[in-house]
Amino acid sequence: QLRFVESGGGTVQPGGSLRLSCAAAPGYSFEYYAIGWVRQAPGKEPEGVGCRGSRGGSAHYLEAVKGRFTISRDDAKNTVYLQMNNLTPDDTAVYRCAAGFCNDNWGPPSVFGSWGQGTQVTVAS
Repeated sequence: QLRFVESGGGTVQPGGSLRLSCAAAPGYSFEYYAIGWVRQAPGKEPEGVGCRGSRGGSAHYLEAVKGRFTISRDDAKNTVYLQMNNLTPDDTAVYRCAAGFCNDNWGPPSVFGSWGQGTQVTVAS
């Protein structure tokens, strides 16, 4: 079963940027899996942020982050990135990555296997 480790979270001001990383735990490879990000804000249900297909597959994004967030992957490093620009307070959440079925309906039901522990993103002035 795949295992992930997220990093890169922090506190930024509105309009700022962060890049999150999702690395496969030692001994694991996700070269053949689509990987995506899900976030959960306090008191809210988790929602899919976006995903990237395997081996050059396309990306799909939550409407609210289109044009601001970009998911890329470096399979040689077993790492997937979430570049987040022009952040707003609504982006404040714990961000987790997982493998799953990547399409326009990406979200928690798309995920199979385990989640990473998550990384906190806080956007505040």
